Amino acid sequence: MSSLRLFGCLLCALLVPVLLFSSDKKAVTLQTSNLRFTVVKDDNNKPVRNASVVLHPVGKDGRQSKGGFQLKTDNDGKTESEGLPYGVLRIQVLAPGFQTFGEDYDVNQPEMNIEVRLKRPKDQMSAYDKPQDKQQSTPPSPPAETKPQ
Repeated sequence: MSSLRLFGCLLCALLVPVLLFSSDKKAVTLQTSNLRFTVVKDDNNKPVRNASVVLHPVGKDGRQSKGGFQLKTDNDGKTESEGLPYGVLRIQVLAPGFQTFGEDYDVNQPEMNIEVRLKRPKDQMSAYDKPQDKQQSTPPSPPAETKPQ
């Protein structure tokens, strides 16, 4: 009986430190950041209200991970999110009447302020549009045929 008791005490003496050290590894706190976004018009610096700010985590291979969430800007063009883990984050900003913004950011500070400048879309050309700068003229005549001699 005493050898069994000695074995139990020895086993407890070995397991307790292992359990304590393994729990310390799990207790490592995850570093998080508070992100603040300001969305403004590129041409006049005025805020863009009700813009969608979409946040997606990015994996180590550079691909967008599943998940993510959307924020909306207020009347001052501002929104924020707290407690985001450190790492690469893909940020997209969408608003009607503006080009979509997209960029990857390395979240590595406890507080980050990100300003996004949205641009108006460029004019697009169509094959059906008539040129506005040139007056309509007669189409060029085809080249004259030459007869071999």
